[in-house]
Amino acid sequence: MPANPLRCAVVGGGIIGVAVARELINQLEGASVTVYEKEEKLASHQTGHNSGVVHAGLYYEPGGLKATLCRRGVELLKEYCAAKKLPYDQCGKLVIAQTAEERRRLDDVFVRAQANGVPGARMLGGDEIKEVEPNAVGVAALHSPETAIVDYAAVTNALADDVRQAGGQIRLGQEVSSLEQEGQGVVVHTRDGAEHYDLAVACTGLQSDRLAASTGEPSTPRIVPFFGQYFLLGPEARNQVKGLIYPVPDARHPFLGVHLTKRIDGEMMLGPNAFISFGRESYSWKDVNVRDVLDYALFPGFWNFARKNLPSAAREFQTVISKRKFIAEATRFVPSLEGASIVPGTRGVRAQAMNADGSLVDDFVIARRQDLTLVRNAPSPGATSSLAIAEYIVNQALEGRDGAH
Repeated sequence: MPANPLRCAVVGGGIIGVAVARELINQLEGASVTVYEKEEKLASHQTGHNSGVVHAGLYYEPGGLKATLCRRGVELLKEYCAAKKLPYDQCGKLVIAQTAEERRRLDDVFVRAQANGVPGARMLGGDEIKEVEPNAVGVAALHSPETAIVDYAAVTNALADDVRQAGGQIRLGQEVSSLEQEGQGVVVHTRDGAEHYDLAVACTGLQSDRLAASTGEPSTPRIVPFFGQYFLLGPEARNQVKGLIYPVPDARHPFLGVHLTKRIDGEMMLGPNAFISFGRESYSWKDVNVRDVLDYALFPGFWNFARKNLPSAAREFQTVISKRKFIAEATRFVPSLEGASIVPGTRGVRAQAMNADGSLVDDFVIARRQDLTLVRNAPSPGATSSLAIAEYIVNQALEGRDGAH
């Protein structure tokens, strides 16, 4: 064991934070690692409210962090689930074009998928769609047979068990108010006091901009919260779809639109829509956080974004107020769902990073200041990429330290 093992802090108990803690323990012999999580359980926010999809890397800019870490992350996640006997269902995914224009955009997605090395990705003609999804229709589709589903909260808890078994600490109900870079090391402040660490990593999702600002980092990109509502298909209809069915992305809209997603417990989800949330951690209409609303209402970037995206807002709002409109979006792809019963499912809140000009931050953003690393933006495929993001962060944080590798 090294004479002076490093003391490391990780702020945030979602899948990325816990994966970083495990990676620090794996890479640093004898390291003391502490995870701070403000809630009373892990995976309380984005990790525990997402769709559970393991993305294969179809859409992302080749060579960008998303593309690179997604492909690496899939392999690591698949191996981890196998080792821990966690469910991993490679159910496959179709991205279906309904018009000639969507078909042209789908060809562009296919080019990216090939550039990113997505295994088994292939284009299907309209008549071939039924070989994969017997009840689906469209003029063409992109099939990704290795797109999968998992339970990310279960993966997070398994990673946490690894951390604890290796001697790491996970402190629940411990909210970090600020981080302070000193001449050497980082001071972590909570209401119980302050502790000094050699290294600190903040993976705080919906609160990432606020914690970054506490360190002296710029307040932008700013987190603007958008909720996504899912519905569950009634039991009489859930077997109409075997895997995942997605629309073709449209650059005119910032969000993808309603899609069909099989869940690891066998439920079939429709959604999500995307609309501005009344709080960063508001999981129902009744939860209004005035501070969070003022944060974006007083942010010029939000109003720039809103002005540019009025048609998208109108589209999304229709699915917010009308279940009928919501299911109509799904029946474009699977007509046999017409008349199916649906019940409200989970609601998630997306930590959408936004620039001052109102543009959305697309790629992962990981900022480093001496002994402190801040994850400023880790949207989808953040959970898919979590083990690879952890590798990347720890390798960067340890660069130049003697005995790091």
